[in-house]
Amino acid sequence: MHSKTGLRPESPVSPRNPARQQIFSEGGSLSDSTSRRNRGESGRPVESVVGLHDTSRLFRDNSLSNRSPRSKVEEGPAQSTGLMQTAVQPVARLNNGVMIPRLGLGVYQSPPGQVTQKAVEYALKVGYRHIDTARIYNNESDVGTALRKSGINREDVFITTKLWNSDQGYETALKAYDASLERLGLKYVDLYLIHWPVQETRDQSWKALVQLLKDGKARAIGVSNYTIQHLTGLLGRSDMIPMVNQVEFSPFLYQKQLLDYCEKNKIQLEAYSPLTQGEKLNHPRIQEIAKKHNKTPAQVLLRWSLQHNLVTIPKSVREERIKENSQVFDYNLTTDEMRTLDSLDENFRNSWDPTNMP
Repeated sequence: MHSKTGLRPESPVSPRNPARQQIFSEGGSLSDSTSRRNRGESGRPVESVVGLHDTSRLFRDNSLSNRSPRSKVEEGPAQSTGLMQTAVQPVARLNNGVMIPRLGLGVYQSPPGQVTQKAVEYALKVGYRHIDTARIYNNESDVGTALRKSGINREDVFITTKLWNSDQGYETALKAYDASLERLGLKYVDLYLIHWPVQETRDQSWKALVQLLKDGKARAIGVSNYTIQHLTGLLGRSDMIPMVNQVEFSPFLYQKQLLDYCEKNKIQLEAYSPLTQGEKLNHPRIQEIAKKHNKTPAQVLLRWSLQHNLVTIPKSVREERIKENSQVFDYNLTTDEMRTLDSLDENFRNSWDPTNMP
């Protein structure tokens, strides 16, 4: 049950990360949660960011599409066959034709101000063209400032932000979107997500997002932290299929059934906390595979996500890690290595667990 503000009486926070308690209180600050755990041994230095610099040309000409997402789409997330792809394209086509870079920079827990601005500026400098923020992160304005300082054309960068719980509802969602645009200093966002499946208000919130899409104010819309149950309910009550479902996902939280469901319904699955917030980077299987490819454990986890057709948004504010996380398009994990990583699933979560949300 939710309170009238849309917040759960008990916060769905993993005991491994009590800092996330803040995000479930209105106006909570994330600025005190910026430490990064040991990332393991360094990999081979790579001079250029492979696969990122030219992604903008692949999606810059995609106009806002009002095509019904229930119509057949020629390209989209590959249908699950129990195997993973090895040749990873740097962008994915969403079910309305909009292109999204497969690798982005997440700014969850990035402190508002210069820290976030510099992280985003550097990411854009080395080739990132996808930045993921949210109203509750309190750093939307910093993302917008960094984008303007970069000198990169707005249409060449994919920006995501999210609707927070206390703003859910039809009219309140529309107002919240406008407020996010104002903080970002943008005329539109590329992807707007419902941040959490608040039972009482999520249907009205979705109707608001559909209206934003139809009005051309957002290029794509989607949800976050939705389970199969939540998605099935949404699809049964709406003619608009979400373009994206953003969830926690890693080899240690390998949600295969959810991945298969999303692929079947042309919903692009997007992974947050793909690096387990550093908790599992010293796992011996990860270390072994990383050493074989002369890569870091973080690069192995990100490559695993990409070969499962995910969009992935690792977070860092350190320049060397931001660059390291981008150097994942120049090698492949073998089928056996992918299966080894798949087998590490232990339902490990750093974040909130939506499984029991009605």
